[in-house]
Amino acid sequence: MDSMAPIGVFDSGIGGLTVLRALLQQLPGEDFVYLGDTARVPYGTKSANTVIKYSMNNLEFLERQRVKMVVVACNTASAYALPALGELSPVPVVGVVEPGALEAIRFSRTQTIGVIGTRGTIKSRAYERAIHALAPEVHVMGWPCPLFVPLAEEGFVDGEIPRSVVLHYLGALARAEPQIDTLLLACTHYPLLYDLLDHMANAIFDAPVTTVDSATAVAREVSTVLDETHSGCDRKEGGQVDYFVTDLTRFEEIGERFLGQPISGVQQVDI
Repeated sequence: MDSMAPIGVFDSGIGGLTVLRALLQQLPGEDFVYLGDTARVPYGTKSANTVIKYSMNNLEFLERQRVKMVVVACNTASAYALPALGELSPVPVVGVVEPGALEAIRFSRTQTIGVIGTRGTIKSRAYERAIHALAPEVHVMGWPCPLFVPLAEEGFVDGEIPRSVVLHYLGALARAEPQIDTLLLACTHYPLLYDLLDHMANAIFDAPVTTVDSATAVAREVSTVLDETHSGCDRKEGGQVDYFVTDLTRFEEIGERFLGQPISGVQQVDI
């Protein structure tokens, strides 16, 4: 692979920018191509076959950009489509599920992990399978929290409204047995609510809870794959990002909150 080629990142929309943010911090000299399928978001409410079809479209687009690796920065796409993508892609494909699962296992003290995400991700049980493949003895409790996505996109990350929604979901999870000691955020939107989720989890549950965002674990996995394939870029800084979306919507405006820096030059494409 050409070491100077960009790394491709795709998501169903905007949430994957939290993964891109971690990648930019971990690999500041690499170039990236980000594709947000904003015309067909959300993936979390779609069937497995539809998610696989959309993911294949995304892969084909990134292949045309001559990327050296593909990062599936979407939990639902990682849950349903990663095996098919891995079989067809000529370059390495990294998802968010396994790195996140490994990170949660590493932090769990009592081997009880709660996984919160979209309905599609939780229904797929992908995190449960990934965790049990690494640590069969761990108890995993999946809990769908669909309202967190619109809260994050609208910037409601603190205050009465998000607090009441978090209390609704985490309060129900806290009443289940056994109680968790690790909370894995299985949606790329949820890191915007990290501080609130972490604070309220530790207030609601009987014992301390560690809140895990898998984005940093994904970035470390990408770095490892680059080292193993000898395809990392030698630059220490100065990488650039090309942004593509299938519908412009409010991508730049909302995306800046997810990425933590200004976004410009976004191009709309038909995939």
